[in-house]
Amino acid sequence: MKTRPLQQAAPATRAFTLLEVAIASAVLAVALFAILTLCITNLRTARALGRVHVDPSSVAALLSLTNRLEEGMETGDFGDLNPGYAWTRRITEFDFGNGGVSNGLFLVEIEVTGGSGPNPDRSTMQLLLYRPDSTRRTGR
Repeated sequence: MKTRPLQQAAPATRAFTLLEVAIASAVLAVALFAILTLCITNLRTARALGRVHVDPSSVAALLSLTNRLEEGMETGDFGDLNPGYAWTRRITEFDFGNGGVSNGLFLVEIEVTGGSGPNPDRSTMQLLLYRPDSTRRTGR
């Protein structure tokens, strides 16, 4: 009887096909793109929430508490409340165009500037305040 030499069984090698690798790479790319988009959106939202827009209403509110106004220009800042922002306020007696006296009606123009970056914030406001106890002009 003839004996045959023992043949070693070929090890069962299992591997991914090229198609499976391509599909897994595509799924991974889509998942990473979605995560990156979510991170960018969250960063943009966080920056927008951190940005402070200061408007002139707080300066106007403080001015409205006074009973007397004087014509002129004033400047100031917001201190530690809003660092980097400053305001300018110009008060003039309102003229109705007839050259007469306005009887205590004043035009207040307020401008707030400040902020950082290439485009600093700028807000303006105009309002009329009636203050009959204020020093008025007698004529022009």
